[in-house]
Amino acid sequence: MKPDRRSALAVLGVATVSGLFARPVNAQEAADLSGREGNDWSGFLGPTGDSVLPGPELPVWGKSGPPVVWDLELGEGYAPPSVWRGRVYIYDRAGKESRLRAVELKTGKPLWSFSHAADYVDSYGYDGGPRTSPVIADGRVFSYSAEGWLHALDAVSGKLLWKRSLNQEFGVVQNFFGVGSTPVAHGKRLLVQVGGSPPGSDPTDFPGLKGNGSGVVALDQATGETVWKAGDDLASYAGPVVARLGEADRVLMFGRSGLWSLRADTGAVDFHHPYRAKNLESVNASNPVVLPGGHVLITETYGPGGTLLKWGKDKPEVVWTDADKGRNKSAQGHWNTPVVAGDQVYLSSGRHESNADLRAVEWRTGKVAWSEPGLGRCSILRVANKLIIQAERGPLLVARVNPAKLDVERAFLLENKEGAPLLRAPCWAAPVLARGYLLVRGAGRLVCLDALAG
Repeated sequence: MKPDRRSALAVLGVATVSGLFARPVNAQEAADLSGREGNDWSGFLGPTGDSVLPGPELPVWGKSGPPVVWDLELGEGYAPPSVWRGRVYIYDRAGKESRLRAVELKTGKPLWSFSHAADYVDSYGYDGGPRTSPVIADGRVFSYSAEGWLHALDAVSGKLLWKRSLNQEFGVVQNFFGVGSTPVAHGKRLLVQVGGSPPGSDPTDFPGLKGNGSGVVALDQATGETVWKAGDDLASYAGPVVARLGEADRVLMFGRSGLWSLRADTGAVDFHHPYRAKNLESVNASNPVVLPGGHVLITETYGPGGTLLKWGKDKPEVVWTDADKGRNKSAQGHWNTPVVAGDQVYLSSGRHESNADLRAVEWRTGKVAWSEPGLGRCSILRVANKLIIQAERGPLLVARVNPAKLDVERAFLLENKEGAPLLRAPCWAAPVLARGYLLVRGAGRLVCLDALAG
């Protein structure tokens, strides 16, 4: 008698739908609805996970910015959308349900919608919507809710393939702002920062919580099964980053307690580099930035600030650090991830809107090349030699990459036909550019712009 595969998956906590394995539409056969050549945007910070695109060369936009193609009313949440084959995937919350919707990129026309129950309540009074971007891989789209529900859907039809309650399965105690780390697709696996604790842990004793080896969990994309888990750490809000280091693919995870380097194929731990602020109410939220020569930049805003490491299999070498600079720190990225251009990284440095500066920092030395106040906490997208900067109060800036100064080409507010702002604060989602369309999100609205129109 053959073993019951469905029962085995149920024991693992995996719920499958429509037979043994529900399969997505063949990814190569899915119609392209965009009508344009160019890149897709399959997850957080784009196709290379660093908010950098080599092109297209963008025209100089008019004084009011590129034309608005469509806009979509949203519920709660902060996550940027993702784009695949002319479809935009956006994850938000409406009332007691979170919903993943697909709309047509060039028109905003609804394609499908999937909803699931949502009961997350934020401990600090922020909204209760999703914080993570949808992830698209091999014809599937994955969503990871603030409550820790991971759903896998067919990217074309929206049909549910499988789901897992990772918070429940791995004993995750709610962090400050719920689940906020977007998974990463690598090969046939989905790498998810989970950060659970052992059974019997006291959820009221957050300072005393320990990890249970589920800092990162690798799942089979097709079935949802656990392939490996590694890292005794609680979850942060930074996403896993995959890079080729030491002749193998490594997962760099900036967890709650510091930076981890793990083998992508097995989860074997190379090292754990402790790094976080001393005060309890602090988080690591900016993705590690992989730089030439095996260098890795990590940055936070509650204590030590930024540090440049040289990756090593057993432990990293500290090249420079902000930890001993007092108030004169170079790179205090909050949730935004620094964007690389040549010898500089461009980032918003500062914990609060009132003290955050937009900066260019020489990544090899930590020297601040220039610093501009007044924009609050910004998110940045680099397209060739231009920076698209989304300020948290709504303004959009386009600046030429310039290591000497903030070289603004255009600054504007998006408005509707009545002259009212289209983007309301907080605008905490990073900009997205796919197939020549620019997607920006503020509170309650997603706006699509034609970035190729002058």
